[in-house]
Amino acid sequence: MARDQRAHIPSGLPEDPQRLLSIATGLLDGVSAYFRDNVGAPGHVMKGPQDFATAVDLEIERRLGRGLLERTGIPVHGEEFGGPMLDSGTVWVLDPVDGTFNYSSGLPIAGVLLSLIHDGVPILGMTWLPLVGQRFAAAIDGPVFANGEPLPPLSRAPLSDSVIGLGALNLEGRGRYPGRYRIEALGQLSSRVSRLRMHGSTGADLAFTAAGILGAAVGFGDHPWDNAAGVALVRAAGGVVSDLAGNEWDIRSPSVVVGAPGVHEEMLEVFLDLGDPEDYLPEIAEEPETELT
Repeated sequence: MARDQRAHIPSGLPEDPQRLLSIATGLLDGVSAYFRDNVGAPGHVMKGPQDFATAVDLEIERRLGRGLLERTGIPVHGEEFGGPMLDSGTVWVLDPVDGTFNYSSGLPIAGVLLSLIHDGVPILGMTWLPLVGQRFAAAIDGPVFANGEPLPPLSRAPLSDSVIGLGALNLEGRGRYPGRYRIEALGQLSSRVSRLRMHGSTGADLAFTAAGILGAAVGFGDHPWDNAAGVALVRAAGGVVSDLAGNEWDIRSPSVVVGAPGVHEEMLEVFLDLGDPEDYLPEIAEEPETELT
């Protein structure tokens, strides 16, 4: 089971991490006005059913990718254009617009996520939410900074006193964590927490947890660009990070669960008690046999 994971900066980084953090936060500040000015941008590239990128996604990834490489010499792996493998070496991981549906709809919980990964481990985490004027940044040895001010480390708390962030739900969804599994988790959690919230942005949920705004959060996706920045922030805050099976989170994890000490353990128990997510897959009706005549 995962435990309190406030960590130290590993050796072997190509540069001083605080200098890298300063460069990266400056570049994020530099795209914030463009992000704000273009809220409501429509879908530009369809990536799958109910999944798209806006022209803002593409432009911010180009700008930040170019700036980070020029200023630090470290390559970038972005959601839209890809990049180097993440399990070895040092790489920036970028989500240019997290919460794209929110952003395109004009909802303010959307942002830019950036993390520095070293040998598969998030070292720096930054979550910029320009539409609500919130900026969260940290190296994993802490502290977390919110709009430039250091935050206190997370304190132990019970699940019953906590507001929890939950990932997207679709009753008939399939995949690794089927919709019926997520709905059952929602029902079980609803009787054990103070409040449940669904913000539509994994990055925001993880940052809010690191800041102590949420007691815990769960994301049902495995994309490193969604999870890595928030993982670094929560670890920097002294929180606990795992996947839904209780394994310590790494860059290949299929999901992410973060929380303050105490809250994380209680919330994880709820998911573990649900059993195997595959048991919640909707049944596929068999086609009736037709007699040949």
